[in-house]
Amino acid sequence: MTGDYSNRSDLRNPATRRVAFTGQTYGQGAAQQRAQDVVPAGSAAQDVAAQQMAGRVRPGARVFGRPSERPQEPLTAGADFGAGPDSLQAGIRPRIIQFDPVIERLKALYRLYPNEGLRMMIQTHDRNPI
Repeated sequence: MTGDYSNRSDLRNPATRRVAFTGQTYGQGAAQQRAQDVVPAGSAAQDVAAQQMAGRVRPGARVFGRPSERPQEPLTAGADFGAGPDSLQAGIRPRIIQFDPVIERLKALYRLYPNEGLRMMIQTHDRNPI
C-alpha cells in the first residue's frame, strides 16, 4: 500500500490502513480485522505534531500537563469509593457476573452429597465459592 492516494482520504493516513498478517492460524486474521474496527485509529504523526504546535488539543486527548476539562469534578467520580457520585449515579452499568452452569451443578451436587473433592473443585474454579 504505497502511493499518495490523492483521491482516497481514508488511505492517506497510515494509521487508518488495515494491516494484514500472513501465516496465521484459521480465523486469527478476521479477529484482528474486527479488533481494528473496534479501536479507533489514531492520527498520523504529522497531524498530532500540527495540533500540538497550534496549541489546540482535541478533548479527551491524553496530553500531560494540560488543565483539566472538569475542574469541579473529583478525581474519584464514578468510582465506588471517595468523593463524587458512585458508579450507578454516574451511569456506569454494573458488571454482570455470568454463572457457569457446570459450577452451579457442582454446587447442587455438593449440597446433596458434601465431600472434600467437590468442595475443592468448586473453590478452585468458582468466583463465588460456597
